Amino acid sequence: MSPHKPPLSRGGKTEFIRMVRYKSENQIGVLAEFVSAIAEQGGSIGDVTTRKLGKFFIWRDVTIIANDREHFAHIIKAIRALKKTTIEQIIDEVLERHQGGKIKMELNHPIETVNDMRAVYTPGVTDVCRLIQKDPAEAYNYTWVHHTVALLTNGSRTLGLGNIGPLAAMPVMEGKAALFRKFTGYNMVPIPIDTTDPQAFIETAIRISPGFGAIHLEDISAPECFEIETALVKHLNIPVMHDDQYGTAVVCLAAVINACRLVKRDLKTVQIGQVGLGAAGSAIARLIMAYTNCNVWCCDKNPAAVDRLAVFRQNSATLEEVMQRCDVVISTTGVEGLISPSMVKPQQIILALTNPIPEITEEQAMNAGAAFYSDGRYVNNLLAYPGIFKGALETHATNINDPMLLAAVQAIVEVTPKGDVVPSALDSSVHGVVTKAVAKAAMASGVAQKHLDDEYFDIEEKT
Repeated sequence: MSPHKPPLSRGGKTEFIRMVRYKSENQIGVLAEFVSAIAEQGGSIGDVTTRKLGKFFIWRDVTIIANDREHFAHIIKAIRALKKTTIEQIIDEVLERHQGGKIKMELNHPIETVNDMRAVYTPGVTDVCRLIQKDPAEAYNYTWVHHTVALLTNGSRTLGLGNIGPLAAMPVMEGKAALFRKFTGYNMVPIPIDTTDPQAFIETAIRISPGFGAIHLEDISAPECFEIETALVKHLNIPVMHDDQYGTAVVCLAAVINACRLVKRDLKTVQIGQVGLGAAGSAIARLIMAYTNCNVWCCDKNPAAVDRLAVFRQNSATLEEVMQRCDVVISTTGVEGLISPSMVKPQQIILALTNPIPEITEEQAMNAGAAFYSDGRYVNNLLAYPGIFKGALETHATNINDPMLLAAVQAIVEVTPKGDVVPSALDSSVHGVVTKAVAKAAMASGVAQKHLDDEYFDIEEKT
């Protein structure tokens, strides 16, 4: 093993990924030599694609995963030392995939003739406008409103990047919109709002809301995110959800339920602790209490976070007390290495969700006696938000409530493969199941303005 860098661990190390395009002699053992050179430097590989195959030479693209740029440089140096391999190009796949943005708008009907133009625009559009003016509900039939979500952000708390502003946050928003389109067939439109003033944000959101069937809030710092969501839920008659809160909470609760099953613990009888009461942590604690009807022990380095959420005051504790007292510990603090191995309680279930480097690594937790560990790479809110929003839109729901969120939780639990903590977010069938469960919950809880018949759910099941 090279002394330069340790091998990649599953404990939350950051990753530096590049694709290497190379040419090598077409002989047995040359590929193995190439892979060994990477492994000896502590690197790993992702996709391997053969671009061209000749009698004497072969051309491949290989994705190399390193710890950081310096580590990658050592790997490249080792590859260049190989006598039968020549590097042709090093490509940043991430930048390549972002060229020109990741989403676009497409037509539902062709516009080729004068009649086409007159039908979709003037004068034909006049009759549709009058119809909607007379009955605003017709907008659900004759515009994109019923299948389009506004994705609003000010970029004040973007992933692990902090306050980078609304424009720099756009690649994240486009990614969420692209995934929403892929898994629902519906639209999500990124709208960056250039203000950190909660009231200005609220006013902007209210003014643009007529053009959308729901509002998805994303990457907004706490405590402003609480004020914004509360005001929009109060003023608007369409679903509003802050995904960093409730999308994360749904997937986290599903993961906790499955983790308890894997180690044969009853979630409704164990002591649960939530470390960190920011946007995600507070929503996780609230949803767990709604599911279990039991208290969750909470701690946060900022006393104001506990005071802000009055329901947690009687359950507040220090980090040490949470670790000593609780059978299940969830941490969403953003603080790398916050939990030391000495704090781990034997047979504890730990979900350390801070990315990219968690509060405690899997190796540390399991060696210290934990029964189960997972980190933020697996607890991905992509499992939740597409189905939650589509289920709400399909029923023309006026809001997203706890029964809908808990229905999404149960749907994710039910489709999780045996032995896993959550299903793959890339499994399209998961999103269909969540959509159906949320739609049923919306109708049952009285927030649906459109009630779907049995045929709809039969079609969803077949799909």
